[in-house]
Formats: sequence, structure tokens, C-alpha cells
Amino acid sequence: MKKKRFDCVELQHRGGERLMRKLEKMTIEERVEYFRQRTASQRELQRKLQAEAKEPVRAEGDG
Repeated sequence: MKKKRFDCVELQHRGGERLMRKLEKMTIEERVEYFRQRTASQRELQRKLQAEAKEPVRAEGDG
């Protein structure tokens, strides 16, 4: 049987465990603030990527 070099499910489980360890030390208020900040940063990243996608792509040597 071929050994997988990358296991998406394992990656998701490790990420979930890491987040659980981080959150278990926080109060409810701290958790709410944590997710507010994470959401804001992800929305900003999404806006940035969308803006970049709308910019015309230049060929090498143009500009």
C-alpha cells in the first residue's frame, strides 16, 4: 500500500486540537474577542485578495 505524503484529515485534526488547547485557557469573553479579531483579519485578507484579483495582469516587460 502506498504511504500518503499528505493527510488532510490529520492536518485538520491537529489544527483543531491546537485551537482547543488555546481556547481552553480563555474565558468566554476572551474567546469572543479572539474570534472577532480572527474574523476581522480574515475579512481584511479576503478584501485584499479580491482587490488584487481585479487588477489587470501585466505581461513581463510591460510598465
